[in-house]
Amino acid sequence: MFEQIKRLVRHSAIYGIGGFVSRILAVLLLPLYTRYLSPSDYGAIATLVALSAVLFAMLRASIQSSFFRFYFDSTDERRRTLVVRTSFWFTMATATAALLAGLALAEPISRALFASGSYTGLVRAAFVGLWAAMNYDQLASLFRVEERSVSFAIASLANVVLTIGVTVLLVVVLDKGPVGVLVGNFSGTLAVYVVLLFYRRYQLGLEFDRGLFRAMNQFGMPFVPSVIALSAIDFSDRFFLVKLVSKHEVGLYFIGVQISAVIVFLLGAFRMAWPAFAYSIVDDDEARRTYSFVLTYVFFAASWVALGLGLTSPWLVQRLTTPDFYAGSRVVAPLAFAGVAFGAYAVVVISIGRARRTKWNWVVTGAAALINVVLNVILIPPWGMMGAAVSTLAAYTAMFLGMAWRAKRTFPFPYQWRRIGLAVGIAAGLTVLGKVLDVGLAAAIGLTLAYPLALLPLGFYLPAERARIGRLLPGAR
Repeated sequence: MFEQIKRLVRHSAIYGIGGFVSRILAVLLLPLYTRYLSPSDYGAIATLVALSAVLFAMLRASIQSSFFRFYFDSTDERRRTLVVRTSFWFTMATATAALLAGLALAEPISRALFASGSYTGLVRAAFVGLWAAMNYDQLASLFRVEERSVSFAIASLANVVLTIGVTVLLVVVLDKGPVGVLVGNFSGTLAVYVVLLFYRRYQLGLEFDRGLFRAMNQFGMPFVPSVIALSAIDFSDRFFLVKLVSKHEVGLYFIGVQISAVIVFLLGAFRMAWPAFAYSIVDDDEARRTYSFVLTYVFFAASWVALGLGLTSPWLVQRLTTPDFYAGSRVVAPLAFAGVAFGAYAVVVISIGRARRTKWNWVVTGAAALINVVLNVILIPPWGMMGAAVSTLAAYTAMFLGMAWRAKRTFPFPYQWRRIGLAVGIAAGLTVLGKVLDVGLAAAIGLTLAYPLALLPLGFYLPAERARIGRLLPGAR
């Protein structure tokens, strides 16, 4: 089992290289953005990024969810190629339809979001970016099902380097403002997509199997309401903020989102490796045992990162932005712990996919989305962005607990609830302690480093884990 987890960690780490560089550069670019853009400009960008992400999830949900399952259903290369081609052409057609609709309706969308037609060009740029992201994601998914994590990382790094270069050119040199940010963001994706088209051309012949598509769609459609609900939890807060407060508040909130997104990056790397890894385990008993330990380790690692981000966020925001944006640090801790709950959800939902009983997933995610919307309406008017952050945390926690309950009835595996509770509880407790005492940077780092040690006397580590820690760190047992 430990060998299986080592394989998962290895692929997750390699998948994460591109995301790591992207996240580091995105954070390092915050001084540039906050000097060349106002909080309102940044808020407009954040709102359109949210819109693109919601549309991406809705349009890709069915085929993205079924692609991995159907690819691994057969070891016949001809059948796998047919799955790839059918998925490719469906994605291309859907993305192109969305692009044409976005270009035609850019002004009405601008007025609906911002009560002004002055953001029409920004809306058009966002829809071009959506087209590029959807098609790039489909081709990049091939590396994931093939477990070619190094190739995936190379493509990601090329995308990041090109994106950053073009963005700096447009924003700093050519002074293109918010449009420069959005155009820069999809330029690298488009360039790498063209290269991948050439590289994968033998797999992308003019072939579309309607019977296969119907089967994939039948499997994937139950995921669509869930994905829409997830998108509502992820991004509806920005729409509520822009309508109930202001673009300025969205800009501040997005700073906190960017800092807390470090945990999203780490979990994103894991989520790229997890579906192929989880489905590749043939024996059900082995899968149950592996899923159980993976869930606990995800809680442990993600809670540790959330603790560090929550405590160091004031220092990070002050070093990376201008005074106009400092208030954004307040939402980092709750958003980071929301990421912990989402990472755990990603583990348990795979077990339901393994059992092919995904029909009612939307009930759990829909209920969580409803909680999020209701709390946004209640909490944002008096609390602004902090209300949005608390709503997100509550919704993701409810979603994980609901999906864990459902997974117990479809593909049950032994949850290590005591260890999970310790992992989250100690991290949350140390975060609250640091916030109440208003600790400085040195104390924040000290509390973060103390986290795994605080778990030691509480019996969190199993004997086998203590033995491994002892071999790596003599005296730690």
